Amino acid sequence: MAEIRLGPDANEDSGRRRRVPRPLDPARLEEIALAYVARFATSATKLERYLKRKLRERGWEGEREPDTSALVLRFVEKGYLDDEAFARARSGSLLRRGYGPRRIGQALSEAGVDQAIREDIRPGEAAARGAALAYARKRRFGPFGTRPADPAAREKQIAAMLRAGHTLDSARNLVDASSVELAEQWAAELEDDET
Repeated sequence: MAEIRLGPDANEDSGRRRRVPRPLDPARLEEIALAYVARFATSATKLERYLKRKLRERGWEGEREPDTSALVLRFVEKGYLDDEAFARARSGSLLRRGYGPRRIGQALSEAGVDQAIREDIRPGEAAARGAALAYARKRRFGPFGTRPADPAAREKQIAAMLRAGHTLDSARNLVDASSVELAEQWAAELEDDET
């Protein structure tokens, strides 16, 4: 006979027991790795962290210790993982959202992307200015705001741009621009040099 619960806890538990997932074996470990790579753009380091977390959560049922590094290396060799392609895509995405080179470098470092790859795909000054302009426009900073910022608001806008990975010069140029046209002109100054 099912237990009847009364009181405030009655809605919290529907009477079902939570199913405990089975421990992983080599085939299941590879299966969850494939599912993860198929669903998410990821780096080799992020995949390895994910697999280790799953092993901690579910346990291991195999005969010998799991070798997540070998599985990740096999995925790299097969072309399932490509840190450079991941870094280029992630960098482009962050630039379009208005983040600066420093913040992009931090995100790629956290994802375990090698320093050489991070340096190779580092955005140029023109791309960084375009991202700063996009960020200021999105956040309504400087000339994109509804009214001129008072000194305290100006400092907060500059600080937000610095946290987003932009240089102090870029933040000041955009926040202090007297018009949208001047801000856009500043951002476009270097485009001809880098194309």
